[in-house]
Amino acid sequence: MSSSIQTEPSKESQVMLDTLKTAVADALEKKRRLGQYAVVWKNGKPVRIGADSIGVSDNKSKI
Repeated sequence: MSSSIQTEPSKESQVMLDTLKTAVADALEKKRRLGQYAVVWKNGKPVRIGADSIGVSDNKSKI
């Protein structure tokens, strides 16, 4: 029994990945047009992006 590492997704998987990327891009664009913020994962942490995120604390509370 031999196993090989597949470095590229199959055609079907690539279609699914492309569809997901398009859906996310559309949702983020809709939020931008509506003036809503979105939360994305960046550098291992959740980050708010968008018009409303300016001046929002980044969960670091000062006691």
